[in-house]
Amino acid sequence: MIVRPYQHWFRRLLGWHGSVLPKIGFRLSLNLVMSIVAIVCFQWYESLGVHLKTAPFSLLGVALAIFLGFRNNASYARFTEARTLWGGMLITHRSLLRQVKSVPLDKAHARECAGLQMAFSFSMKHQLRNSDAREDLTRLLPPRWRDEVLSSPQPASRALLCLGKWLGEQRQRGKVSDILWQSMDENLNHLSQVLGGCERIASTPIPFAYSLILHRTVSLFCTLLPFALVSDLHGMTPLVSMFISYTFLALESVSEELEDPFGVEANDLPLNALCVSIERSLREMNDDFPLPPLPQPDGRRILT
Repeated sequence: MIVRPYQHWFRRLLGWHGSVLPKIGFRLSLNLVMSIVAIVCFQWYESLGVHLKTAPFSLLGVALAIFLGFRNNASYARFTEARTLWGGMLITHRSLLRQVKSVPLDKAHARECAGLQMAFSFSMKHQLRNSDAREDLTRLLPPRWRDEVLSSPQPASRALLCLGKWLGEQRQRGKVSDILWQSMDENLNHLSQVLGGCERIASTPIPFAYSLILHRTVSLFCTLLPFALVSDLHGMTPLVSMFISYTFLALESVSEELEDPFGVEANDLPLNALCVSIERSLREMNDDFPLPPLPQPDGRRILT
């Protein structure tokens, strides 16, 4: 995620990091080449009676803008839902640990519960990003649960199962009343819903055929656009054509980037920072100091 302080409007015009320009730069250069070809060959294809006007492109441009708007809305809805799920998970973790600390348990037991909660969050992050969770889980998991979670092909689900077992043990020991246990179990169910919701977003992309037809149409539109503009604009064709093409190509690129909000691209969710925020919150509730430092954006203002 891009984290920037307020910028003057002129400096923002020149911003590079977080922009989609690096991704679409090659396609924009192709549009520039086609604009030059249109200028050089203008007299030749005019002599052949070829008259490509801007009217069809105006109609197609309106249709493309509408479709790109729907595509971006669909992608941004996935991004927003993912952020809502992770925000809800932080609230649920705090509520669950607060309930645990309201019963007469020693600090070791409370830290064991918090360790399983943190392990769940970190293992879910690694599952969504297809990365190795072993280092984080080894650091966070209580010793008696470590082998069981690390040996599981789905450590996030296993960590949640171990958390349920832990709560069941406290209930059998008489530390947790039936009413409080029911409330705690509801929080566990919410964590399970968060995991399922994130898995649904990660495993269900926007239909490929829909993305493909939009990609092909945008590419064809930007390729032929210079030939429609050259009769009216002549030498200004490259500038105007690249500006129009930038709008369509950038919208398409942003929608593709937001489609998977759990990645590591510039505009994806900062799952590392969210996990550290959960860890800091739970450790502070347990008076487990010092707290891990807050993640900071890198030199490109990207928070991962």
